[in-house]
Amino acid sequence: MSLATEFQTRPLGGFRILNCRSAELIGLLGARMAAGAKTALVFANTNFVVQCQDLRAAMQAPDVLIANDGIGLDLASLALYQTPFVDNLNGTDLTPALLRSFKRPTRVYLYGATPESVAGAVKTISTLPNIVVAGYADGYGKRIAPANVIADINRCQPEVLLIALGNPRQERWIVENREQLDVPLIIGVGALFDFLSGSKLRAPALVQKLHLEWAFRLLQEPRRLLKRYTYDIGVFFALCMRIGKRV
Repeated sequence: MSLATEFQTRPLGGFRILNCRSAELIGLLGARMAAGAKTALVFANTNFVVQCQDLRAAMQAPDVLIANDGIGLDLASLALYQTPFVDNLNGTDLTPALLRSFKRPTRVYLYGATPESVAGAVKTISTLPNIVVAGYADGYGKRIAPANVIADINRCQPEVLLIALGNPRQERWIVENREQLDVPLIIGVGALFDFLSGSKLRAPALVQKLHLEWAFRLLQEPRRLLKRYTYDIGVFFALCMRIGKRV
């Protein structure tokens, strides 16, 4: 099953980014899993575009999907294409929706975040119908040494692998290790484990609807996120305008 022809993609910042609705992407992922096709899914927000420039060539592989995440991508799309993306495919919402869509028992492995966050995420995900948590490891090597993580993942035989190491570490890890993994679907999920465990608060629904979730996160973590939402935003738009519609 070819990724290139399933949905329209929109070149932005040097990446081919899907332009489809959440339900369509969930359907595609389920169909690829049923067909035995391996897929890596990552979510492109402004930080991804800035931090993952050196991964552009690797991200053009036919089994890699890139979904849009956030208002920054919409604004850049408006500037280049005069229209925003048809949907916001952020991993915080799409990943749980995907897990809830499975109609048969599906094995999931979680890797990344702090020991507390990944353990809390495991508890939350375990309550979903048809989800079996096959194993997990934190991103600090406390539970399983980093050198042993790939072997542990393959030993647990998950059908879905969730990677929460942040940009660009999680994308680099996926690119460098996916050939060694016997996993049909690998997803880079960013801060999802923090939200599922409750270690970080998600913005209220109204704030999300107004596309101001970035501001809510900035207020929570100003020291960590100030540069990302000021200087790096300028770098992001400069990259998008310079690269234009090329990949």
